[in-house]
Amino acid sequence: MDAGTNIKSVLGKSVRYLKGVGESKSLLFNKIGIFTVEDVIYYFPREYEDRSRIKSIIQLKDGDECSFEGTVVTGITETRPRKGLTIQKLLIRDGTGTIIATWYNHSFLKKTFKVGERYVFYGKITRKYGHLEVQNPVYEKLQAGEMKNTCRIIPIYHATARLTQNAIRNVIRNALELVEGKLEEPIPAKIRNKYYLSELNYSIQNIHFPNSDEDFKNARYRLVFEEFLLLQLGLLNIKNTLENAGKGIVFKKTPDMEKFIKELPFELTSAQKKVFAEIEKDMESPKIMNRLVQGDVGSGKTIVAVLALFKAVRSGYQGTLMVPTEILAEQHYKSINPLMEKWGIKTVLLTGSVTKSEKKEIIEGLKDGSIDIVIGTHALIEDNVEFKQLGLVVTDEQHRFGVRQRTALSMKGENPDVIVMTATPIPRTLALILYGDLDISIIDELPPGRKPVKTYAVDETMRTRINNFIRRQVQEGRQVYIVCPLVEESDAVDAKSALETAERIATKDFPDLNVGLIHGRMKPNEKEDIMSRFVKGEINILVSTTVIEVGVNVPNATVMVIENAERFGLAQLHQLRGRVGRGEHQSYCILYNASDTEIARQRMSVMEKTNDGFVISEKDLELRGPGDFFGTRQHGIPDLKIANLYRDVEILKKAQKAALEIMEEDRFLEKPENRLLKDKIKEKFLSV
Repeated sequence: MDAGTNIKSVLGKSVRYLKGVGESKSLLFNKIGIFTVEDVIYYFPREYEDRSRIKSIIQLKDGDECSFEGTVVTGITETRPRKGLTIQKLLIRDGTGTIIATWYNHSFLKKTFKVGERYVFYGKITRKYGHLEVQNPVYEKLQAGEMKNTCRIIPIYHATARLTQNAIRNVIRNALELVEGKLEEPIPAKIRNKYYLSELNYSIQNIHFPNSDEDFKNARYRLVFEEFLLLQLGLLNIKNTLENAGKGIVFKKTPDMEKFIKELPFELTSAQKKVFAEIEKDMESPKIMNRLVQGDVGSGKTIVAVLALFKAVRSGYQGTLMVPTEILAEQHYKSINPLMEKWGIKTVLLTGSVTKSEKKEIIEGLKDGSIDIVIGTHALIEDNVEFKQLGLVVTDEQHRFGVRQRTALSMKGENPDVIVMTATPIPRTLALILYGDLDISIIDELPPGRKPVKTYAVDETMRTRINNFIRRQVQEGRQVYIVCPLVEESDAVDAKSALETAERIATKDFPDLNVGLIHGRMKPNEKEDIMSRFVKGEINILVSTTVIEVGVNVPNATVMVIENAERFGLAQLHQLRGRVGRGEHQSYCILYNASDTEIARQRMSVMEKTNDGFVISEKDLELRGPGDFFGTRQHGIPDLKIANLYRDVEILKKAQKAALEIMEEDRFLEKPENRLLKDKIKEKFLSV
């Protein structure tokens, strides 16, 4: 690459641009999320093997995993114990002893090794019948120059079946050679010096091929810091933009509010009152409200939003509630409309399935102000939906809506107040970090009379007993969910598929009951149809993949059975369990655990012991790390490639501090030293 070549254009080039990557290999790289040269250098190792320590043969012990050096004593000998299996053996010697290297079905090695040549080998050592043996070792000819696969710390990457570690390493080496010393440093020198951060080119080189443990630690610290810094600056930037969008609406005091609350068919909990007081204070101030209302499944977040919508309408504005599915929108409409109707407040439902003429009427009513509140799905974001005076936007289950969708809805009014509701409990330590663009309210108490769901972790031996229990529940008039983690059998993952399980349940286990099936590959209207039949009680047992996770309310469903529960995260299991326990009857959650690992046992035990979503989310983070915890981009923030929110919390605090320092000096990142930071933030947040 000549000096004049723009590093940006090189980073943006396809992975095919790299030496050793043809068309078919580029498709394999695409499979693991690598499309460009930049993707290659930011594809960080998942772990490392220290092959730098070389032992003499006499020092090797049973169970060691290490490198040793030796001379080839004999050529490869090959035996064929049975059809389809060949065994290759090689005798190796140094000045202290001998060892046998063994491979299976590696006939090509006969041409590789020559007597008298010296090699470095790395592998697991076993002692059999007094002889030392190393099976399937990595080997490299001892020669002048750099050793690539031995005598050093070696990175191990997430790979696919047809993409070997060596292939990934070679392509990463080629990419690093191409950009060596040319990557632009986005972190200002002042921050780098203050927080002892190593330079970017050094860090990228040493995260992949560290020269020493010290180099690896420096590189990782710097890259984790950068990732957190960009995340924090991005979120603060959104917050700044919102705060600087001008003055917010100052809503009036609402004299009718007390009467409205008194007439509700239930009493508010003290947590609901506290959160509504925070919302009311925001609504009456000139600041634009951006508030996250976090509450466990069933804690009564919706009624708090209803109070805020009532306040908005009583102040002369319109309000909207956006939810992810039509069924949920319908359920909200059915529960909210009667409360508003009493007060002469016109509420409508807008989803993809309203008729053309109804839609036209709704659009006109919103435009001329004759409609006060609209409850709906993504249909609300469509361009033709206009409001006369939108004052309050509420979105439910925000992880289905990214930051940009929330913004799209807000743009339909002049700086409306925004409430985001989520039933995904996020550990308190992380909520502030993840929602840097939102203020946070937590409803941390369940309404009185809610019976905790009884949870049991079981294995296959309990199948008949559980099926009898399900049958009794259905005979008593109750309904049952059965959730499976996959849609169809996969070679790689030995999990029960929803389709297969549904067929087994419908034909063998409960042939006399109505069994419905929902899976990810069905068309939305098919899913909606099955779900609404379940809501109406026409289906006894609903077999499903995780699509029933969000908010649907079926008070008559009392049993949640989760197949292969070990494949779900705790936060997800807790969400699924929250689908039952919504009515007057005692509810149950049955977790089929097919794993005997210690971590699976620990996780099942957490579920049996507690119904507190916050405790569960802390534990989830601890046991699995945040990669799985947050799922793919579910929170409208960029993925973290190297940072671990649980282990790296100390670095996170420093990065937060640095982000605030940068913002204090240069709020809109306009100084030359912050230009690259600004570009990186735009890049990261726009790809979400």
